[in-house]
This record gives sequence, structure tokens and C-alpha cells, in this order.
Amino acid sequence: MEKTLRWIVRLSWKDALVSVLPMALVATLGLWVAYHFIDPAPPKTIAIATGSDDSAYLDFANQYRRLLAQDGVTLELQTSGGALDNLVKLRDQDDASRVAFLQDGLAGSDADSSDASSAQLLSLGSVSYEPIWIFYRGQRVRSRISELAGMRIAIGAPNTSTQVFATRLLQASGVTAHNAQWLPLSRDEALRQLNSAQVDAAFFIDAPDSALVKSLVRQAHVRTMNLDQAEAYGRRFPYLHPVLLPHGTLDLLHNLPAQDLHLLATTTTVVVTENLHPALIALLMKAMQKTHATPDLINAAHEFPSAKDSDFALSKDAEHFYQSGPPFLQRYLPFWLATLVDRAALAILPVLAILVPVLRAAPGIYAWRIRRRIYRWYGELKYLETQLRSLDPQASREALIHQVDQIEEKVTHAVVPLPFAEHVYVLKEHMELVRRKMRQSTT
Repeated sequence: MEKTLRWIVRLSWKDALVSVLPMALVATLGLWVAYHFIDPAPPKTIAIATGSDDSAYLDFANQYRRLLAQDGVTLELQTSGGALDNLVKLRDQDDASRVAFLQDGLAGSDADSSDASSAQLLSLGSVSYEPIWIFYRGQRVRSRISELAGMRIAIGAPNTSTQVFATRLLQASGVTAHNAQWLPLSRDEALRQLNSAQVDAAFFIDAPDSALVKSLVRQAHVRTMNLDQAEAYGRRFPYLHPVLLPHGTLDLLHNLPAQDLHLLATTTTVVVTENLHPALIALLMKAMQKTHATPDLINAAHEFPSAKDSDFALSKDAEHFYQSGPPFLQRYLPFWLATLVDRAALAILPVLAILVPVLRAAPGIYAWRIRRRIYRWYGELKYLETQLRSLDPQASREALIHQVDQIEEKVTHAVVPLPFAEHVYVLKEHMELVRRKMRQSTT
């Protein structure tokens, strides 16, 4: 009895296995396709365009590199000629840089000569203010850019952000190349000529605690322009922000600056190419948050990172980060495991969409296999019954009866699952009916 039961179970499992084999093949194929084509694994190395060796961008990037290394991602630092050069690098699809520091307001400027259609860029938000400093010589207090008319003005080297913003501010204030002398000087040369009285004023973009700013505010023959129209410029140019540097901020002992300074500042933004992996964007956002959430001389705690910039559309992943924080899995799992689980989920969902209808069809396939076996025996029995009608009435029917017995022997030993036992017993009744007909025809 136990042997018979084991045989029944073995047959049932065999039929079930054959029935689900198509589903297994579909699932395997779906997983293979998903693994190779759906959301590939993030690269372990990315490159970021920073700036010159003495720029604040490089300090930011070094902090990002340390934080990303904790999650097994290497951040390669690519020095450059500044924000405009970084913009060119990002739009060059052959360049290795996929992340860069830019200044809001540069895209679409005359100095931006790169092909804007060559690569779609997305913003991850702003990370700091970059004040625009206007230093001038003389004892007279000047608080408006329009007062620079008639002066020799260092506006920054060609193809630099300093020249872009200086030109815009001067033109908006009525100071042009016709009523003033614009001098396209590099940063170091502008500083040298300002100190030697070869220029009357100079534009710089730098952090308040930079060596250049601290040295100039200490010089008696150089003044810092305190813009009384900073709010108006901010309304005119949405990418420029009025900021206040309280007196004494740079040097409490000597009270430098000697009065509150109203300045204009652009924002440093982190921009990425549209093909950067979403998991890496989440990592970068975490690094930005840890690096820039602390207060600075001109910004409050947790003011950055933020979506202040206007040049590029905010990445959907960055927008989600600002609203909800890091992705759910990355909050509780290591980066590599969170990425693996996330990819697995993306792979399984389309496979499930295929398997659900196939699973619904599985019971029908299983039942069809069992019925097909029974119907085959019915076909053999029907054939013998047809043979009986074509035989001569005087011929022996024993050979046909023997064949019916052989079919019954196969049915008896080929045990089918219990839910189909009723069909087997009905088949045996029909076999007995055919045998009786054969025996009656021989009498």
C-alpha cells in the first residue's frame, strides 16, 4: 500500500513539474533580461569637475570623496579652469566628468559657448553662496555700481564667471565700455594692479574667509562696496541673492568689516548629467547634506543644500531627497545591499506581471495532461470497438479481447492522481462493456 501511495505522489509531482516548466522558463528569461537591461548596477567610480587647486570647490569635493568612499564609491577629482570650464566638461559627452560645481546664472551666457543640446544636465541643488566683491581705491564711500563710471575696472579674465557677472552688473548700472575702461585681467593680475593703483576697481568672486578677501579688507587704501541696491539687483537677476555680512565677522578684534556689508552672491550648484545612476545621486545628496548643513559666515544652519538655483531643472531624485530624505533602503542597509535589493525588486515586478496569468493557467495545463492520458486510452478502446464491427461474424474475437485486457493492464498500473480517479473507473466500466460486446458476438 505504501509503495502504491509513493508511486501516486511521484506521478503527481512529475505532472506538476512538467506543468510549471513553462513558467520556470518564462521567469528565468525575465530575470535574465531584467538583470541585463533594467536599471544596471551603479558604477563604482565617478568623476567630478572641481576648479583650480586653491578653490573652495576642491575642498567640497574632497569631503564628498571621503563620504562616498565609506560606501565603496570612488570619486575622482578633475581640476579645471573654473565654473564655465566645468560647464563645458559636463556638456562634452566624451569627457569623464559626470558631476561638476557650477555657478547659477552662467548657462546660456555669451561665455557659455558649449552646445547646450549635446547633453542634458540636471541640478542637485545649491550648496553655498559665492559673494561678488567689488573693491575700489580712494577715500570716497561708494555704494552703487553706477558710481564706477569713468574708472579703470578689472572685470575678470575672458571666459570666466567673474567677467560674466561683472559685465551684467555694470551694464545694468549704466557703466559701459564707452564711459569706463573695462580691463579683462586674471584674478592675480587684478589684485596686483589694484594694489599698485593701476586699476581703480576690481570684481572678484570668492568666499568671505578667503585669503584674498581678508587681505583686501585690511588695506587702508582699498574699500569694499556696500551695495545699497542689493535687493533691487536680486529682483532684476533671480540667480543673484542679497546677503549680509555683519560688521566684525572677518576679524572681531579689529572689527572688520567696520560696518555691515550688503553684498550680492551667486550660488554654487552641483550639476550632473542626466544619465548618472539614481543610486549615485542619492549618495551625492547625502554627502552634500553632511558637508553643507553647518552654518557659514553668510548662511544659516541647514540653509544648504537647497533648490535655490534656476539654470537647470532639479533632478527628480534630488527633489525626492529634499522632500523625504534618503531612499528607504539606504536608510537601513549598506549602499551595496540597498542597491542590490532595489535592482532585484525592479527585476521581479515585470516577471510577476508575466507569471500571474501563467500561474492562473497552470491548473488547467496540469488537468489537461492527466485527461490527455485518459483520452488516449479511450481512443485505443474506440479503435478496438470499430475493429469489432468490421470483423466477419464467424471470426474469433479473442485477439480483440486480449488487446482490451492489455489496455486495462496499462490503466491499472499507470495510477493517476486521486482527483481524476473517477475518470479511470468510468474508463474501466467502458472497457468491461466493450468486452461483453466482443464475447456476445462470439456466441
